[in-house]
Amino acid sequence: MLEQSLNGGPWWPYAMVIVGGLATYFWRALGVALSGRIDAGSRLFEWVACVAYAMLAGLIARMILLPNGPLAQTATADRIAGAVIALAIFFVARRSIGLGVAAGAGALVLISWGRAVF
Repeated sequence: MLEQSLNGGPWWPYAMVIVGGLATYFWRALGVALSGRIDAGSRLFEWVACVAYAMLAGLIARMILLPNGPLAQTATADRIAGAVIALAIFFVARRSIGLGVAAGAGALVLISWGRAVF
């Protein structure tokens, strides 16, 4: 009886959601409790920010140079052109991330479409 209820009882999904939520919110609560003691201007915090930016730059470079999935079917020159256009629009539009991303994605789509049609 106990084995049957553990393998497929109707409460099992609810228990998993509750346990997952508790695990998540425990760490969030701990972060809120400790956030008042963190100096955002400290050397350690600056190092963490630099590592985060370096990881983001590496992931973007990997997406452009060594893509997976459908992006791998586009030409490398097209991906580089889209990234350059995105960066240019980002700076022209006063560092607007949304406009930069939209311009880069739109440019990549148009360049790829143009290459396929012509």
